[in-house]
Amino acid sequence: MNQSVNLASDYPLLNLFWTIAVIFLWVLWFMLLFRVIADIFRDHELNGWMKAFWAFFVLILPFLGVFVYLIVRGSGMHERDVHQAKRHQDEFQTYVRAAAGTSSTTDELARLAELKNHGDITDKEFELAKTKLLA
Repeated sequence: MNQSVNLASDYPLLNLFWTIAVIFLWVLWFMLLFRVIADIFRDHELNGWMKAFWAFFVLILPFLGVFVYLIVRGSGMHERDVHQAKRHQDEFQTYVRAAAGTSSTTDELARLAELKNHGDITDKEFELAKTKLLA
């Protein structure tokens, strides 16, 4: 009684599926590993020794280290991500406001009128600047 056993390698399409699944899991694993390492170094609450411990643990025993890190410190990863995104958004908004300038036409006209009233500019300079501003 010689029964043949059908293996996944006997079916080329199934073999291709398993290869794709393994590649997908490896990519997923490396994404998770890099995310954990980035979170370790992004966390400002950890001191240098704890960062070194977690980095050593995650790099020497990667599977165990990553899973232990996710269990112990995984709940704070989202808050750190949100905090960093908010900080980047605030910095971007500050940059845009500084680059674009926040003064409006009425603010500029008021400033010109104040300069004219203080005698810093003449009537002719005031009218020229006002025409340029309103154009």
